[in-house]
Amino acid sequence: AMGVVRHVVCAMSGGVDSSVSALLLKRMGYRVTGVFMKNWDSQDERGVCSSERDCEDAYKVCKMLDMPFHQVSYVKEYWHEVFSNLLREYEKGRTPNPDIMCNKHIKFKHFYQYAVNTLGADAMATGHYARTSQEDEEVFQQKYVPPPRTLFRDRFEMRKPVRLYQGADRLKDQTFFLSQISQDALRHTIFPLAGLTKDFVKKIAAEAGFQHVLKKKEVLNEVFYTRPKISVLFQVHVKFVLKYIEPKPGNFVSVEDGKIMGQHKGWFTLTLGQRARIGGQVDPWFVVDKDITTGDVFLGPTTNHPALFRDTMQTDRFHWIAEDPPVELVRTQMMECLFRFINRMPLTPCTVTLNLDGSVWVMLKEPIRALTPGQFAVLYKGDECLGSGKIIRLGPTQFTLQKGQNCLSCPPKDTNQQHPEPVN
Repeated sequence: AMGVVRHVVCAMSGGVDSSVSALLLKRMGYRVTGVFMKNWDSQDERGVCSSERDCEDAYKVCKMLDMPFHQVSYVKEYWHEVFSNLLREYEKGRTPNPDIMCNKHIKFKHFYQYAVNTLGADAMATGHYARTSQEDEEVFQQKYVPPPRTLFRDRFEMRKPVRLYQGADRLKDQTFFLSQISQDALRHTIFPLAGLTKDFVKKIAAEAGFQHVLKKKEVLNEVFYTRPKISVLFQVHVKFVLKYIEPKPGNFVSVEDGKIMGQHKGWFTLTLGQRARIGGQVDPWFVVDKDITTGDVFLGPTTNHPALFRDTMQTDRFHWIAEDPPVELVRTQMMECLFRFINRMPLTPCTVTLNLDGSVWVMLKEPIRALTPGQFAVLYKGDECLGSGKIIRLGPTQFTLQKGQNCLSCPPKDTNQQHPEPVN
């Protein structure tokens, strides 16, 4: 009906993006409520809880915009659904991505349900740089549909799924972090920054007088892994993780000749592609593999050693944003698309095959450095984000394949030897 003022609940982090999102929603004429989410009881070096500062900043913006403000705590949920999962992944020798998990479990599940059920929102909004296939008006037409009880939904109630697309600012695009969210939450979500660039967003913030927000440093949070520099965040997580898991020291072993090169403090404090600190070495060595049963961490002597490059991987059960896999993939079992496993990484062409258990094999056009188990394989078709699956198995490295080639021409080895001969 005309004249109904729609109620939108905007997730406010105290940063530029969510503050401008709230402002734009106000300008569109919606009734807007700002909500600050607390997910983690952390204190920085000075003992100041940064989330209290962020909460203050978000509250100030809401006051300036004459909007109601709430705060909710998901510290318990974050612990059970994100952080404990993080610890389990580290224990398995993987390198997890908490941002993707946080969006899946906290923002687009608990927060979404709170916005709709407790605050009675017609839609929720976040400051992500992403867009969907829906016009804002269509978002309000969506009825809540409970998730299917059975594996396959009743074919008659199949509605047109809402699709997720990259935002206009390709450099800031955040679909990577949204690649695990549910179809239900997505159909009730507005992304006010969909068509804007970061520079323009900053300009809007300046004109609106959000000085206190503009002064802040960009949150580390969603710049997870921009290689080759292993992210500060990985080190920050490891510091946390060390409080909860006992590290098991082990040997640094050369991937070239199996020689022991030194000791490491614990394999989960290391991630693939990272430079290893070993005494007495002139040249840098890099982590190329981990054996979590023996505790050995294998090293290669150059940053682009062939033992760091692979072109195939398998995911766990793949999460398709549209709920069902693309039709061509189901029909032919195979599909060409684009891949990334790090947010800012260029998209790489690949071929995907679908397994019966819902997992996928990804075969890259060319090998990529330091594919990391625990990270997410995120797939794109054009500028559509199709979804993601956690990388759980890696194909052979270029080094192993080259060794295989060489072995075809070498005589069989004496099997009584303790150490494999180096392959030249």
